[in-house]
Formats: sequence, structure tokens, C-alpha cells
Amino acid sequence: MKIIGCQWDVAWEDKPANFDRIRALLRQSPPPAGSLVVLPEMFATGFTMDLSVTREALHAPTEEFLESVAREFECLVMGGVVRGGRGGITENQAVVSDPRGRILARFAKLHAFSPAGEERQIQPGRDITLFEWGGFLVCPFICYDLRFPEAFRQAAARGATLFVVLANWPAVRVAHWITLLQARAIENQAYVVGVNRCGADPAVDYPGRSLIIDPRGEILADGGPEEAVVAAELDPKVVEDWREAFPALRDAHLF
Repeated sequence: MKIIGCQWDVAWEDKPANFDRIRALLRQSPPPAGSLVVLPEMFATGFTMDLSVTREALHAPTEEFLESVAREFECLVMGGVVRGGRGGITENQAVVSDPRGRILARFAKLHAFSPAGEERQIQPGRDITLFEWGGFLVCPFICYDLRFPEAFRQAAARGATLFVVLANWPAVRVAHWITLLQARAIENQAYVVGVNRCGADPAVDYPGRSLIIDPRGEILADGGPEEAVVAAELDPKVVEDWREAFPALRDAHLF
């Protein structure tokens, strides 16, 4: 299975501009049908806490955009959406559209980023999400979730073989980003894909550095600091063979 991550300088609170940029990036080098295309956290607006800009209802413009891109390229497309639901609950979600433009999966960010006051705007999710694609059991996470290995280990215990992390991770902590992505791959003997943005918003600089990492922690693709599309071929047998040859995950005790 081919996985593709798009990183660019997200236009601040400008959904149409970001939609246009994503289409342009993908049309420059169209992904093969059946690929998994990944966009960053809150890709349509940047990491703003202005809910009047970000929050959308079911099948509003950002979800419709994901669905249309999935249909156009006959791919699975995952991107970050802020969704308002019943009872005033607002979640920072990873939304996945299948190639027919139907929503396949949703995940709500488990850990609100308190240094930015996200917990005052966003209701944390309560559980992981798993879905099958391309021979993998895929588990999405969002940005700050990366710092909490317990959730990843629970997902691995349920069979996850590919983790995808959508992010708006700042440049000042880029070393943490790289180290934690590799650690999650090594300790869970799974592929890990981290898709981040580059450029800057009014308050924060972003490093890019979208990464695709194999189950041994080796970096297969690195987006660097500028606009880029990162891609790699992933093979579920690599996970199976490594877990069999070096059974650290099997030997783990969950406390």
C-alpha cells in the first residue's frame, strides 16, 4: 500500500485557499488508486481556537472536501476536522473518507493541548479508532496524543499495525516530534506516519518534517522543512515478520 502525506504552509483561517493548495499538490503527482492520503491536523484553517472559523456540522465544507478528493483520486483520504455535535460537544477529529466519498472512520483527539487552551474549546475523545485498509489495521492519533504512549500500546494490543499522527507540531519542539514518532514505531513494532505542516501562523513557526517510519524505527521518508509530499510503499508483511523475529510486543505485559 502506498501512503502519502501532504505538508504545506497552511493559510490561516482560509479554508478555500487550503483546499486549492491540497488539490494542486496532489494533481502535480497523482497518487495511485487505493493509496492512503494524509493531511495535517486542522488542515483547513491552521491550529486556531476560534470555533466560529473551525467548527463544522456533519458533512459541512471540510468533510465534503475530503470526500471529493477521495473520489477524484480513488484513494482513502484522512484529514483533521473540528466538528460540532449534539449537546454543544466540539471535537478535534481525524476524519477518513473512502474512495467512493463515504466516511469510513472518525477519531476524536484524546488529549486536548492545554498549553494552548484547547481543553476550553474541545471535548476530548474517549477511545481509540481502528479501521482496515490495504492489509493494515490503521489507528489515527492527533498531535498531542503522540506524547502519551499508553494509548498507542492499547491500540497495538488490539492489533494495530499502522499508526497515523496528524499534527500542527511547532518548530521549537521538532526534536521531540522526531524522537517520539520513532519511539512509537519501535515500541509497538508498527509503521508510524506523522504528517505535520510547515510555515507559520500568527504565533507559531512549524518545521514540516512529515515522516514515514518503519517498525524498526528507520525513517523511510522525510518531508524536510518546506512544502512537500512524502510517500512510501508499506507492506503489512514487514510488520508480521519483524514481530515474529523479535517478539518484544508479544512479550510485553500490560499493567
